[in-house]
Amino acid sequence: MTRIVGGGWGGRRLVTPAGEITRPTAEKVRAALASSLAATGGLVGARVLDLYAGSGALGLELVSRGASSAVFVERDRAALISLRTNVEALGSASLTVLPGDVAAFLQRNRSGQDGLGPAGPAGGPFDIVVADPPYDLSGDALTDVLAGLVRARLLTRHADLVIERRAKSGAPAWPAPLDGVRTKKYGDTLLCYGRAP
Repeated sequence: MTRIVGGGWGGRRLVTPAGEITRPTAEKVRAALASSLAATGGLVGARVLDLYAGSGALGLELVSRGASSAVFVERDRAALISLRTNVEALGSASLTVLPGDVAAFLQRNRSGQDGLGPAGPAGGPFDIVVADPPYDLSGDALTDVLAGLVRARLLTRHADLVIERRAKSGAPAWPAPLDGVRTKKYGDTLLCYGRAP
């Protein structure tokens, strides 16, 4: 069973897709991620972008603990069904699901087709970006996604980025102007923290 760990929605159960396409982030890891962002004062009122969202557990945890809104990007059909079910069950207008591929989302946004960015309807630019990409996503592809966030101007000044990876994969190569801040290992999971200038 997966549930929201803390905050206003703490204890609420989340639907997760069957199979091994997505892997819900462990409660301990989600709690640690949310606590670390809250400790810096960057969580309350933050606009969150959850890439490779799966069931939405990461973004929902952050909104439960004080973020003002979250946009979820996911392409897998089973994951989308779970994600939409979770968002609808919470009944919050501050949660937006955007079905589709992350790279395509970034490209559409760069060309202005999504209407995101300053004063965009989906809530960007974002103060926090969380991403739990598939384990088979190459390091180069992940770096391209991070660079795409910069090119699309989806990050606020000093935005926090948190990437979840398999521990043996190591930290991503943070493209300029993003800076890697720290990593934290939880068993086989590595949280990689970065920051925009």
